[in-house]
Amino acid sequence: MSKLPDPIREGLQRGWKVRGGPHGAVPETLSCDVAIIGSGAGAGITAELLARAGLSVVIVEEGPLRSSSDFRQRESEAYPQLYQESASRKTEDKAISILQGRCVGGSTTVNWTSSFRTPPSTLGFWAQHFGLKDYNEQALEPYFEQAERRLNVSSWQMPPNENNELLRAGAVKLGIPVESIRRNVQGCWNLGSCGMGCPTNAKQSMLVTTLPVALEQGATLLVQTRAERLEVASGKVQALHCVGVQLNSTVAGDAARTRITAKHYVLSGGAINSPAVLLRSQAPDPHGRLGQRTFLHPVVMTAALMQQRVEGWTGAPQSLCTDHFLETQAIDGPMGFKLEAPPLHPLILATTLPGMGQPQADLLRQFPHTHVLLALLRDGFHEQAQGGRVKLRGDRSAVLDYPLTDYVMDGARRAMLAMAEIQFAAGAQQVLPVHEMATLYSTWAQAKAAIEQLPMKPLLTKVVSAHVMGGCGLAADEKRGVVRPDGVHWQVENLSVHDGSLFPTSVGANPQLSIYGIVNRLAQGLVQRLTGQSQAQPLA
Repeated sequence: MSKLPDPIREGLQRGWKVRGGPHGAVPETLSCDVAIIGSGAGAGITAELLARAGLSVVIVEEGPLRSSSDFRQRESEAYPQLYQESASRKTEDKAISILQGRCVGGSTTVNWTSSFRTPPSTLGFWAQHFGLKDYNEQALEPYFEQAERRLNVSSWQMPPNENNELLRAGAVKLGIPVESIRRNVQGCWNLGSCGMGCPTNAKQSMLVTTLPVALEQGATLLVQTRAERLEVASGKVQALHCVGVQLNSTVAGDAARTRITAKHYVLSGGAINSPAVLLRSQAPDPHGRLGQRTFLHPVVMTAALMQQRVEGWTGAPQSLCTDHFLETQAIDGPMGFKLEAPPLHPLILATTLPGMGQPQADLLRQFPHTHVLLALLRDGFHEQAQGGRVKLRGDRSAVLDYPLTDYVMDGARRAMLAMAEIQFAAGAQQVLPVHEMATLYSTWAQAKAAIEQLPMKPLLTKVVSAHVMGGCGLAADEKRGVVRPDGVHWQVENLSVHDGSLFPTSVGANPQLSIYGIVNRLAQGLVQRLTGQSQAQPLA
């Protein structure tokens, strides 16, 4: 793979304007039409549309610029370089582990490519409870279509790997419908290492799609540069203050500092980071909404030992799912969940499985025969699922306080029961709920009785997440949200938010395509306002 073309290195050789870290010093001052904080899903879409409209754009990214030549399918390299806090970001009480990207392309560089439009039931809830009447299927349809075409979101044509096929086998045996997951890939080699960066450039992340277009149009990219705060006065952002950071995100004593002035600012740092920038900036928050209602799709898992080899590290990570446990109950009833099969790699598996010492070593010896299911819990639709709150630590870094309420943990128990039953139906010899007090169970009846008695408590129940949403929620009035329906901050007229922090609830599905489609709409509107065009050029 070292002989494959690397479009990022080729662009740098052509003279892309990239500064920071090994790419040269960042100027003390910069001015532009639009400054974008972040380089992930929302930032990439926005940057391409703005740059193609002839606007001068500066993109600020805390993480490094890495590309296919650097992606060697090694967890030991990928997690420290490409993820927030070396893939060890946790909630304030350490009860939930959170995977978020921290590199050029953000989480789109390291996600598993699952692509779902925002479910109609979610859009209906937003209209009813947050006044977002224009966020409906018909209004969003053209923007989703453009994003899907631009990023090659399409049905996965290759057979599922064994890890996913076992989900289908067990579910079908129980009469549970299973559907295929669309993926944003082109020429995929089916390697299975999506979470470590795509070494073949098949994943249509922002790293290889929208950001290169913006850079070809003259945009400037600052890497290893942290957006510390916005200077806000008289209802407008006056400047963005940034500081250079090292690869591990620490600030050296002699770190370069940069002040960026722009006509407009776009905050696309992702949920947790975007609210944190506003908190550090002491942005107006008259109704106490900032950082509130931050959602995670809390994930619980069950592992199973199969007679055959599963080899969950090979092949497309996620190609099948079931929404049965979402669609069979009211959206504001008991917490529903979406079932998927995650990729399995040694380090991430070892740090997630319960236990320690010899018992865990015995489990890891069975790694090739291990099957795992995960449940995405749909938070944000019930009064007892209000999500969490983004806060600042003493050093002004971001942390999420997310209480795992009894309501959430009831959903976790029901999800574990559903997954264990599916795994036994698929032929599992033993099933292990990923819980510190669980053991391997050899029959469905035995597992059912045990799961029903497990204490579903934080730190005992292993909970993880890769989907962070909310904290700067959209709403039709300022009392219910931070951001207007057009993406502009309610109290700061030249500041927009274009990322998953916009969502007033969780989505109920992997959120990347929701961000692409909704931000595509918002960014086209922003282009019209900034340029005076009657109609912005669509994403293409």
